[in-house]
Parts: sequence; C-alpha cells; structure tokens
Amino acid sequence: MPQVANYPLIRHFSTALVVASLCVASAAFSQSPNCAGLPDAGRLKTVVRSIVSQGSSKNGGMGNQEWAAAVNRDGVVCAIVFSGTTRGDQWPGSRVIAASKASTANGLSGRDYALSTANIFAASQPGQSLYSLATSAPPNPNAVFGDPGTFGTPSDPMVGKAIGGILVFGGGLPLYSPDGKIIGGLGLSGDTSCTDHIIAWKTRHELHLDAVPMGPSPDHNDNMILDWQNGKSPSGFGHPACKGGMQSESLIQNLSKDFPTGPARR
Repeated sequence: MPQVANYPLIRHFSTALVVASLCVASAAFSQSPNCAGLPDAGRLKTVVRSIVSQGSSKNGGMGNQEWAAAVNRDGVVCAIVFSGTTRGDQWPGSRVIAASKASTANGLSGRDYALSTANIFAASQPGQSLYSLATSAPPNPNAVFGDPGTFGTPSDPMVGKAIGGILVFGGGLPLYSPDGKIIGGLGLSGDTSCTDHIIAWKTRHELHLDAVPMGPSPDHNDNMILDWQNGKSPSGFGHPACKGGMQSESLIQNLSKDFPTGPARR
C-alpha cells in the first residue's frame, strides 16, 4: 500500500494555501467595498474643506483643520480625507478617531431612529445604562497602520476595511439617503467635539444624506443635546458644552433651523 511521506510538509503547504486564500479574499474585499450612495474621497474632501474654511466664527472651536471619514452600513471605510494641505496640518490622532466616530454612529443607529456619537455620551458614563460601551469594540489594527504617505488618500489602508471602535463624544453622525434609508456613517475629528459635530452636521447636509427619521433631540433628530450638568443629563442623551476657542452652544442649538434634517426638506 503506498505511503504518504512528510506529513509536516503537507500540513505546511495546506496552511499556506489557506493563508494565501484569506489574504487574497481580504485584498479583494478591501479594493471594492459597497459604497453606493456615499461620497467618494474627492467629493467628501471638497465639502469638508469648504465648511472648515468658514472658520471658528461659523463653526466654533479653534478653527483647526479636520479629518473626515465615511463608512458604509457594514462599518467598512469608504473614504478618509483631511481638509488641510498636507496630512500633518491636522492632529494625526484624529485620523482614526474620525473613522471610529463614523463607525459608532452607523453602528448604533437604525432605520427608524438616529443617534449621533454626542447622543450616547451620557449613557456611557459610570453608573449609567451603557457604561463601558467605549471599550466594547476596539479599533481594528489591521485597518489603521500602513504607509503614512497614503493616509487621507483613496489608497489609505483604512479604505475597504472595517475600522471598528466606539467613541462617545461629538463628531459622528449616521447617514440617511434622501428616501430615508440608513446607508452608513460620517465622522469628523480635529477640533473640539462640539465643533466636530457642527462640521459633520453641515457636511451631511451638503451631501444630502440627512433624511433623519427620528432622534432624541427636542427637534426629533440626532442633534447634540447640551444638558449635561453636574454629572447628570435630564434627557438621558446629553453632552457637555465644549471649552476652548470660540463657543459653539448657540451654533449647535440653531443647527436644526439653519440646516434642517428629514425627508420633508427635500
């Protein structure tokens, strides 16, 4: 009866085939995420730059440059861009933060109810119903690292990968197509969290992806609720006011009026 020699070699070869297959599948997935209805990198960059250029008088905060990311409904990054001239013009750490904010807003919003990352601040604090939420889904390290020269470009290593991460402060918003279908999330980072929220709100509005069905704010959308005082939020969805730079409270309170959400405005 014939004998099969060198079992270790066969096992090694089989393992190599499996690993190679996974790598090929991963590469193919990362090259062609389903980003239907979402802005590409060029469109996102143009819109974010135009809004950031309005400065702190219109956006509050410190007038910093921003990172912006869009993810699809599966949490896969479709675009990651920066508003400055070079990637060093923004806080480097905000690249991952922006993508995780987008993933969080998408991951915790549904067809009938929208939650911004600002809306989950209060519930995620010690003693509240969602405490430890921020540690429940760390960022995917395979999506974060790569050639820095590609960061913020269509070749960014994040593109085509699920970024993960849960962040519970302002700057992340779910994205709803004009017919009210949730299709992903948007994240902005680079300034105070209040200013990140304002710029994200304006960006979503300009992209016509803000047909928000319902949300916890008094205007029935996912706007930031500035009722966090002395460690409590009467609404249960509150966020603290932001310090540093130009104050943003009145800008936030007027977002629903100045940049209305919902299918009715279309």
